[in-house]
Amino acid sequence: MASRETDNPSIKLALSGFQAVIEADRFNPGSFQLVVDGTPQSHVNLDDPSQLFFEYIQRIGHVIDEFRDPGKPITAVHLGAGALTLPRYIEATRPGSRQQVIEIEQDLVDFVREHLPWPKRAAIRVRYGDAREVLGRLPGGLAGTVDLVVVDIFSGARTPAHVTSLEFYRAASALLAPDGIIVVNVADGPGLAFARNQVATLNAAVSSVAVLAETQILKGRRFGNLVLVGSNAELPMDFIPRLLAGGPHPAKAVYGSELKQFVAGAPVMTDATAIPSPPPAKSIFQVKSGS
Repeated sequence: MASRETDNPSIKLALSGFQAVIEADRFNPGSFQLVVDGTPQSHVNLDDPSQLFFEYIQRIGHVIDEFRDPGKPITAVHLGAGALTLPRYIEATRPGSRQQVIEIEQDLVDFVREHLPWPKRAAIRVRYGDAREVLGRLPGGLAGTVDLVVVDIFSGARTPAHVTSLEFYRAASALLAPDGIIVVNVADGPGLAFARNQVATLNAAVSSVAVLAETQILKGRRFGNLVLVGSNAELPMDFIPRLLAGGPHPAKAVYGSELKQFVAGAPVMTDATAIPSPPPAKSIFQVKSGS
């Protein structure tokens, strides 16, 4: 494969102008990291796609494991591609799943496909364009039938405002089957003002929401990722202990009355008021190529 033969292949993305680099993981043979604009975006193990590296991705993986019967194929829509870590994971753990991936940077997907190819047998279709716009162009037959929607959209290190609003979450959740779930990656720092807004906004779009994160992040003590899980059906909270036991540790789940306290009156964000996620300090996520 080209990725194993070339040291840190890179490309300047035409749309954003960001530099994308693929770096070999020196400590995990067969694994690679996609870095965009100096920020680690994805980590994949080509030899074992069921191995997940980033903490928040592991948490999403555990949600996927607990959802439906183990190994049963699902229908999934991924908003944001990266290096297709989760589509690869679903194909490895739930073979035969039907998956749609929406990504605005077509040359990023082409770059990943060249250097970190996924199995040809995988039923993964990639659609190009802005996630918000492409949602409106998906086949009508998908509406109300999708088991899983994953929202993991970043432009560099930030999530654009137009994919953080109530209107956006309503459009994304309209794809869900009656008991389907939407999973959202939210990055925020001390105070968690943005995360609280996102929880309030998602909870205005679907009837049941839970939040999973490392305890210090939930306390607003440091920048990090929170995983929001939502559904129009009552979430099976009996799976929470298993999710937390699966790691990474330490972890906490917030739902029910505690979720109301967490939101603490945070406003629902609309297209008129939505803001992008806050930028992390360069020392947190940004790395130098080859470091």
